[in-house]
Parts: sequence; structure tokens; C-alpha cells
Amino acid sequence: MATIVTASQIRTRGVSRLEEVTEAGEAAIISVRGNHRFVVLSVEQYSYLRECEMEAAIAETERDLANGNSIRESVKDHIKRVSTT
Repeated sequence: MATIVTASQIRTRGVSRLEEVTEAGEAAIISVRGNHRFVVLSVEQYSYLRECEMEAAIAETERDLANGNSIRESVKDHIKRVSTT
């Protein structure tokens, strides 16, 4: 869940408004002139999302390896291949 925090709320209440939202376990979406511009998360929420990204990347890599979607080559051949594409 996310809570909308306006730029004017940040101007008047500062970081305390962001702390209220993130301490409740929510993300704060900062709205500037009615447009959602930024998302503020607690460090714990951010770390959790990064961990999820890493787990997804590992799972994708394991799937690719299991399905034979990989290339074995020397460093020299790899550099040659990626520099021409």
C-alpha cells in the first residue's frame, strides 16, 4: 500500500511526514503538482525489494542454465561477441 504525500506537505512538515508513512510500513508517493514523481521507502522495505530482485535474477539464471540458454566461451571470444553487437 502507498500513501500520497504532496510536495506542500513535505515543505510544511518535512521528513516527519515521510517518517509517519514509512513507519506504518507503507511507501510514500510524493506528488508534485498532482503528478506522482517519487517513491520513498524505509531502508527495510528497500532492502527487501533488492533481495527480491536478486532472488528473481538467480531464478532466471538457473532457468536459463537448465534450458540450455547459455554460452560457454573464452573471455576473448566473449569480448569479441559483445563488442560487435
